[in-house]
Amino acid sequence: MSQSDRNRTMTISDRERTELLPSLLIPADKALSLEEITDRTINADLMSVIPRLPSGFVDLLIIDPPYNLTKDYNGSRFRSASDQDYAEYVNGWFQPLLRLLKEDASIYVCCDWKSSPVIYSVLSRCCRVRNRITWQREKGRGASANWKNSMEDIWFATVSGKYYFNVNAVKMKRRVIATYRSPAGVPRDWTKESEGCFRLTHPSNFWDDISVPYWSMPENTPHPTQKPEKLLAKLILASSAPEAFVFDPFSGSGTTSVTAKKLGRHYAGVEINTEYCLFTEKRLREAGKDSRIQGYTDGVFWERNTLIHQKRMKKQAR
Repeated sequence: MSQSDRNRTMTISDRERTELLPSLLIPADKALSLEEITDRTINADLMSVIPRLPSGFVDLLIIDPPYNLTKDYNGSRFRSASDQDYAEYVNGWFQPLLRLLKEDASIYVCCDWKSSPVIYSVLSRCCRVRNRITWQREKGRGASANWKNSMEDIWFATVSGKYYFNVNAVKMKRRVIATYRSPAGVPRDWTKESEGCFRLTHPSNFWDDISVPYWSMPENTPHPTQKPEKLLAKLILASSAPEAFVFDPFSGSGTTSVTAKKLGRHYAGVEINTEYCLFTEKRLREAGKDSRIQGYTDGVFWERNTLIHQKRMKKQAR
């Protein structure tokens, strides 16, 4: 059955599968060089490939593991477990990943309310935990006997006290309603533009400007837990310099790699499911033609559903 014209969810044809499959890195039983994995999608089991990866190559590690929920990932079923068992699972892949990190590397780990305490516990034993970002995930119809779950966490940690953080790259552009001025008539921390008055504000650890990918957005794929490109763009711009290496060990449909490419960073992602790897490769191919990120224009992040931002996005597309 074909999609409606308004449904822009990405699909892959049989012809595209044939074209894209050779671009995947399916490692043999040998060590992989940095050159071999740079800007590649690694189609493999994470635990089998970690020992083959080079040491100390990662500037930014972004991890979006299966949450402690029972969920189907295109035929591969992850089952909910006790907190203790989930902690053992997390520690099982996190400890080996530490060898891949540079001394000044940064780490972000995504989770929900249930797995958040476990993630903090694992991180705090071997890294310097610096913050917890909570972002508003407005999607789903909710539950009849519980509060609707519309928030997720991202833990921010670093390997050491030396790390990269560019706050100016992730400022938020907000409309100013109360245009206060100094006694001399000078605007207080705002500027007037043709579309109105705006202020660039420092980012906080609560994000309410994120739109989760849905069927009318071209970045949307069939992956059940896909993160938005805008969310990844904030992490990448804040915690990696241009040309830095961004690594995602649970790549899914490739949002980290795609966003890193759009922002001029090197990348690699590991994903066991071949279908999701092919979606990653198709998205990477499209990113070479169109580097726009919804919600990020003119070097700043805009409030969600900002009409001015949408107009500028359309103007750039012409």
